[in-house]
Amino acid sequence: MKKNSPLYGVKPEVLKSPAYTLRAYEAEVKLNQNENPFDFPEDLKEETFRRYKERRWSVYPDFVPDSLRFSLAKFTGWHKDGVLVGNGSNELLQAALMVMVGKGSQVAIPYPTFTVYKLIANILGAKVVGIPLNPDMTYNVDELVSKANESRARVIVVNNPNNPTGSVLNKEGILQLLEKFSGFVLLDEAYYEFCGCSGFEFLERYPRLIITRTFSKAMGMAGLRVGYLLAHPDLATQISKAKLPYNVNQFSLTAAEVALENLERFQPAIQSILEERERLGKELNGIPGIRVYPTQANFFLVEIPVEPRTIFDDLYRHGILIRDVSSYPMLSKCLRISVGKREENDRLISALRTGLENAGAGAVHGTL
Repeated sequence: MKKNSPLYGVKPEVLKSPAYTLRAYEAEVKLNQNENPFDFPEDLKEETFRRYKERRWSVYPDFVPDSLRFSLAKFTGWHKDGVLVGNGSNELLQAALMVMVGKGSQVAIPYPTFTVYKLIANILGAKVVGIPLNPDMTYNVDELVSKANESRARVIVVNNPNNPTGSVLNKEGILQLLEKFSGFVLLDEAYYEFCGCSGFEFLERYPRLIITRTFSKAMGMAGLRVGYLLAHPDLATQISKAKLPYNVNQFSLTAAEVALENLERFQPAIQSILEERERLGKELNGIPGIRVYPTQANFFLVEIPVEPRTIFDDLYRHGILIRDVSSYPMLSKCLRISVGKREENDRLISALRTGLENAGAGAVHGTL
């Protein structure tokens, strides 16, 4: 590469890494990003605005958001000094990896999973050891431990429940990782409110465990970007060095505090999502030719008998947006569908059933 090239000097790891991108689509029914279909309660928005207006906008947010950290410590039952707050949980995942791995480090990551883990690891110069899930998309804990130890991985990253498969590593599996792997275990629990399974009970006993969570999903705050990390206080102190100063804006910090003070207000929405998840799963399973993978998150991974892009495009023409995940390893026939409100799910089922019937008829007549 010539020295006058704008890319001269950019790290090879960056040049080789594909960007994490998502095309912007507009649709009446949006079931593509695992968002909460129920918005942040209106009166709690007003309370957030009221508190925020009382603060000078010309002043930075607190350098260390101790008020929110205290609230999170009380909410989770963890030590305040072991709680970090971030601009979404992704920032905290990145910060954790920045202090744990570098050029040549090995990072064990099951796949298919959230692609940002591999992207961050690659840009940091680490080598990713990919361990496939079982064919039924469950975690292969024995293989994960074996490959991680064999490669001398410094960290294992596990999304629990896993995106985009919805599969869960149960507490016995988490414990097995912590007992048999000597490195760091990074658990991304972005969807834990929908499954109830968490590695939290092991934090005290295993100081190399790190847990990240988010306000984006269950609390309907995806647009405000607030996440938090739980770790041994000594480890959290080191991870905090990789965070940018004033990384979370004051409005988001205020909204998070309001949310934690009103946790009971979010339970009806969570319960509705869980009930709709059960109903939607039954409806999806009733469509001929579809394989619906078990999930404990707020979305479904479905395998279909025709080209996924055909169905994706057909649903989009009908105003319904889902996620085409067929480019992921092991998922060449798959789509991911977020659980929406009842009327949105009904509309999806009707359009999906019709779309698959039409696609099947086209295949029979040689038009696909």
